[in-house]
Amino acid sequence: QVQLVESGGGLVQAGGSLRLSCTASRLTFTDYVMAWFRQAPGKEREAVLCTYMSGSVNARYLDTVKGRFTISRDNAKNTVYLQMASLNPEDTATYYCAARPDSCSASWAEYMYWGQGTQVTVSS
Repeated sequence: QVQLVESGGGLVQAGGSLRLSCTASRLTFTDYVMAWFRQAPGKEREAVLCTYMSGSVNARYLDTVKGRFTISRDNAKNTVYLQMASLNPEDTATYYCAARPDSCSASWAEYMYWGQGTQVTVSS
């Protein structure tokens, strides 16, 4: 079956950077938009960024990541990335990648496939 596998999470100090990766298998990668969501303890899962099939068009759903987080994809590697900079403790969450056909959406319920999540913890 389809698998999305995230990696790259960890513990980082405030102001630091991390790059998350999500590699997909058993799907035609270029048929899907790819998104990153995050979920902090006790909070709802929220959309962060989404990238369309070509990677040239992206959607940002959180104003708080503007200028700090960047999404990109490498279709040759079936991989989507989330580059995070200037991290702060409010970015602490489990980060998930997700895939759906057609168009980007901020609604987690509209995504067909999910990774298992990778934990990002930012210390102050």
